Amino acid sequence: MKSFLLIAIFWFTYLTAQAQETPTKNFEDTLKIKRDTTYWQKSFSGGVNFNQASFSNWVGGGVNSTALGLVVSSRALYEKGKTSWDNIGDFQLGYIKQRGTSRKAADQLFINSVFGHKVAPKWDIFMSGTFNTFFAPGYQYDKLPVNTGRQRISGFLAPAQLTLAWGAAYRPNDWFSLRVSPFAPRLTFVTDDAVRVSKGADGITRPDLTAKAFGVEAGKTVRTEWLALQLQAALNKNVTDNININARYQMFANYQTLDAIDHRIDLIATAKINKYLSTTLGIIALFDKDFSKDWQFQQTLAIGLLYNTTTFRKK
Repeated sequence: MKSFLLIAIFWFTYLTAQAQETPTKNFEDTLKIKRDTTYWQKSFSGGVNFNQASFSNWVGGGVNSTALGLVVSSRALYEKGKTSWDNIGDFQLGYIKQRGTSRKAADQLFINSVFGHKVAPKWDIFMSGTFNTFFAPGYQYDKLPVNTGRQRISGFLAPAQLTLAWGAAYRPNDWFSLRVSPFAPRLTFVTDDAVRVSKGADGITRPDLTAKAFGVEAGKTVRTEWLALQLQAALNKNVTDNININARYQMFANYQTLDAIDHRIDLIATAKINKYLSTTLGIIALFDKDFSKDWQFQQTLAIGLLYNTTTFRKK
């Protein structure tokens, strides 16, 4: 009888333990399967701009035209403990149509990703990747040979630049960062030989498959600059509830050609008129001797529909 009671107690204890252990394991498994996304902060801003003008027997003159533009700015920031991963994407594409002919008015594809580890309250060590190119072909319409309406001078991956960088970053808050990279190799791609042109003594631009394009030699599709310094400054801040400033500065210096330092400035300012309407100002300033001997500028100003959402927490 005693043996039976001991066996019964042992068996009951075992079953009880199993009954308690199984839900615990299932609960732990559930926690492992369910992803924790609370470390992510995200923002998205997208705008569509449309402009139209038409004339009929107008003595003041004018040309019928329509213009359509798209501007998108997005960001995803992951922060957990001392680890951060900041991702930014800025995209612009716009066209204007006059007299049945469409021309590109704005074009940009820019992606930046930075993985950092905090070593001090406001300092990180990081590695980053930056990629930029165009969405659509770009053309030159003047100073061309007779009977030539346009000449392709750019396009998707023609050119494109990919810069990898390692260094130290100063991040006093979530909306500003300054990064210095003493080692920042850059790859420049030209995958379409149609953009290879040369300008003659008469100032006329002609196709030339033997010409260097954006620093890439003829017969090649990529140029690699291994030893280089990069400086990046980024600011993305809501100045008020209705105004956002997204600005970047990049400096790239090849140690072998320090007399040809590249500079790039990007600015997108968005002001909300009401819940659905906004005004967007976009400016790009670029100095790169492989592209042009002079500063290059692109400026757009438009009013259109806006969609804006964010999960960034105020600190």
